[in-house]
Amino acid sequence: MRWHGPCLASVQVQDLEAVADALAVMTLLPQSVLRRSRWLLLLFAVVAVAARAAQTPTDSDWPMPARDYASTRYAPLPEITRANVGSLKLAFTFSTGVLRGHEAAPIVAAGLMYIVTPYPNIVYALDLARPGAPLKWKFEPKPESFAQGVALFDVVNRGVVYADGKVFFNTLDNQTIALAADSGKELWRYRAGNVRAGETRTMAPLVVKGRVLVGNSGGEFGVRGWLTALDATSGKELWRAYSTGSDKDVLIGDPYQPFYAKEKGVDLGVSTWPRDAWKIGGRSVSGWISYDPELDLIYHGTGNPAPWNAEQRPGDNKFTAGLFARYSTTGHARWFYQLSPHDEFDYDGANESLLIDLALPSGPRKVLVHPDRNGYVYVIDRVTGEVISATPFVHITTSTGVDRETGALHYAREKRQRTGTVVRDICPGAAGAKNWQPSAYSPRTRLVYIPHQNLCQDAEAVQTSYISGTPYIGAIVKMKPEPGVTRCRLTAWDPLAARAAWTIEEDLPVWSGALVTAGDLVFYGTMDGWFKALDATNGHLLWQFKTGSGIVGQPIAYRGPDGKAYIAVLSGVGGWAGAVVASDLDTRDGSAALGFANVMGDLKQRTAKGGMLYVFALP
Repeated sequence: MRWHGPCLASVQVQDLEAVADALAVMTLLPQSVLRRSRWLLLLFAVVAVAARAAQTPTDSDWPMPARDYASTRYAPLPEITRANVGSLKLAFTFSTGVLRGHEAAPIVAAGLMYIVTPYPNIVYALDLARPGAPLKWKFEPKPESFAQGVALFDVVNRGVVYADGKVFFNTLDNQTIALAADSGKELWRYRAGNVRAGETRTMAPLVVKGRVLVGNSGGEFGVRGWLTALDATSGKELWRAYSTGSDKDVLIGDPYQPFYAKEKGVDLGVSTWPRDAWKIGGRSVSGWISYDPELDLIYHGTGNPAPWNAEQRPGDNKFTAGLFARYSTTGHARWFYQLSPHDEFDYDGANESLLIDLALPSGPRKVLVHPDRNGYVYVIDRVTGEVISATPFVHITTSTGVDRETGALHYAREKRQRTGTVVRDICPGAAGAKNWQPSAYSPRTRLVYIPHQNLCQDAEAVQTSYISGTPYIGAIVKMKPEPGVTRCRLTAWDPLAARAAWTIEEDLPVWSGALVTAGDLVFYGTMDGWFKALDATNGHLLWQFKTGSGIVGQPIAYRGPDGKAYIAVLSGVGGWAGAVVASDLDTRDGSAALGFANVMGDLKQRTAKGGMLYVFALP
C-alpha cells in the first residue's frame, strides 16, 4: 500500500508515539501494545496531524487571546528583530471611549481586528485593509448595570475569540454572545449566573470543536464555580462541570484517573468541606483554558475557596485552587491536581497553563507549565497529572516545598491563619507570585516569559457570615513590597532546567500579559504606561514607547493585509492592581482593593485613566 498527501509527509515517529499515548489515555490500553500497531497508529497520526494543522492559526492572524490552544502567545513573525526593533513607529491608534481596566487582547482574523472593552463590553471591529484601520462595525450588548457593583477587582474583560466566521465574547452580567464576524449581527445570547448573588463573567471564552467554553467569576461572594460548554452554532448548553459538589456534578466518573492518592475518593467535592459549605465555597473558573487536540483534553484552573478565613472551612476544600484535565466533548475529568489544598491565602489556581513538549533525561514528555500564585512554577505531565518539578520563582514564606511523591504542598506552620491574629510577612500575598497576567513561551529560546510581582502582606482573619450578594471574605489584608526587591519582575524561566535564565526588575507590578516573537523579542507593558521590547535571549531593553495610560492588556503581533508585521496593545490602567486609579480609591485606607491600595499609593501620580489601542510597525 502506498501513502500520499501533505499530511502524511509530515507524520514523524514522535507523531506515532504521541498518538499511542493519546489512545492509551482514551482507551486505557497499554502504550506498549498501541505503539506496536504501526498501521493503525499511522492512520490515527494522519488524522492527528491534520487536526493540529487545522487548529494552528496562520502567521497573519491572532484569533484568540493566547493565539493558540497551547497558550504560548508566540508570534511566528521574524521581520521585527533585535536589530531593527528600535525603529518601531506608531502606525495607528483607536480610542475605546471607556475609562476602566483594559485587560483584553486585540483579536485579528480575516483582515479585521476585534476589541472588547471593559464594562459596558462594547465590541469594535476595525478594517485593517484601509488606511488608519477605520471602524467597520460596533456592537453594544447593554449589560445590566448592577453587575458593576459586584465586580470587586474592576469591571474588566479579557478578550473575544474568533472561530468559523463568528466572534464570541462574555459580558460582565453573565452573558455569552455570538456575533457574525463580518457584520456584527447578533446570532445568539446565553445567560447563566445571578449578578445579585455576586456572580459575574470576565474571562475570555475558548472555542474547541464547535464548543464555546466559559466559566464564572465571583469567588469572593461565595458563588459556586463552574465551567460550561455551549454549542457554537446555537448557544445551547452541552455540558456543565461544577468545581464542588458530588462526583456527578463535578463530572467525575470512569475516565477519572488522578496521579496522586490525595485526589482519589468518592464525592470529595462534598466530604472535604464542612456541612453544606461547598455550596458557597467559591472556586470559580475565571482564568485561562488550554487544549491539546491530540489528547482531546482541556486544561483549566479553579479559583480560591471562600471565605478567605480558612478556619471557617476545615478540610482540603476540593476541588478548589487546582488544575483539571477534562475531555472537551463531554467535560468529564481525566485528572485533577490540587495546587494549594485548603488555600489560606487566596492563591487559587486559575493562571495559564502552557502546553509544550520537553526532552527530559528520562525521555520526551508532554507537559504543561503552570506558574502558580503560590510561588512555584509547576511542570506537570499533562497526560497523567504527575508533577515533574515545582520550583519557587519568588520568595516564599507560606510553604516549604512540594513533595513530588505525594504531590502535597507543605505549608509553613507559622503562617497559618488564626482568627483575630495578625499574621505578618505572608509571601507571596493574596495577589500571588503572579496573578491573571499571562506568560508566553518561545520554541526558539525554549523559555517561558513570566510577568509577575514581588508582594507580601500582613493579614488578619476575622469571622464572617454568608449573605448572598455581599462579599464573603473574612480577612483584613494590607499588601506590601517584598523586602529588598522591587515590586515586580519579568522572569525568563527555563522549564527544563527548572530555574530562571534571566530576570528584569520593574518598580510597579507588571499586570500586562507577555508576547514573544520569532524575532526573539519579548513585549510587555508597565502600569505607568511604558510599552517595552526586550531581547528574548538576555532581557536587554531594546525599545520602549510611552502610552497615555498604564498598560494591563495583552500585547499581540499579526501580519496585516499589506504584508507588514504589526505589534498591538491596549492601554488603560485598571484591574485589581490598578483599581486605585480606575476606581478613584483613597489610598490612605491600606485595606482598600482588598489590600492592594497599601502598595499602590504612588500610582495616581504616575498615570491616568485611559482606553486606547496602540499599533506599531516598522517604517
